[in-house]
Amino acid sequence: MPIKVLAFAGSPRRHGNSETLLDWVLASMGGETDVSVEKIALSEANINMCNGCNACEKLNRCIQRDGMDTVHDKIIEADCIVLSSPIFCMGLAAQVKALVDRAQVFRSRKYVLKLPIVPPERRGKRFGIFLATAGQKWDHVFAAAIPSVKCFYHVIDIRDADIHYLMINNVDEKGAIERHPTAKNEADMLGKDVIAELKKRFSS
Repeated sequence: MPIKVLAFAGSPRRHGNSETLLDWVLASMGGETDVSVEKIALSEANINMCNGCNACEKLNRCIQRDGMDTVHDKIIEADCIVLSSPIFCMGLAAQVKALVDRAQVFRSRKYVLKLPIVPPERRGKRFGIFLATAGQKWDHVFAAAIPSVKCFYHVIDIRDADIHYLMINNVDEKGAIERHPTAKNEADMLGKDVIAELKKRFSS
């Protein structure tokens, strides 16, 4: 069975800096043997905001019928989940935050209903990758986004130790990341390293 990589392009603008960074990582991963890659553009995924109704605490599912119906199962089935976002106003883009908030259904399943997210044999074997770009050059520009990202991965059973980060600042206008001196090489290496580690875990 191939390793399944599920990626979310989180920017409301297609093919900007954060999606370019994502594409570099996915090209690296997809170039390895026995790897399947799927990319979902959140701007086109029809995922509504969470209503905060907590119905999922009783129903074990969301009462909304939208694009999350399909995404929900893909999240469970994936071996590696890659999330990319530009930084807007020091945080995640709204499209990404909507996905994170709708992961409430996994939180309800895990902590209220005491049900598994993935089968026991797959726990501790999944990876997450967070990719982000920001126009500002401040070192702290990503700090507010990281807790939400960790929460998202935590409720879908990906441990903090298994989250990898590549965050590139000072890339503002569209295409700026292509002129960054290290971003592409870092993306290539990250993709290869994560696939190598996944293969090691699955073989053990």
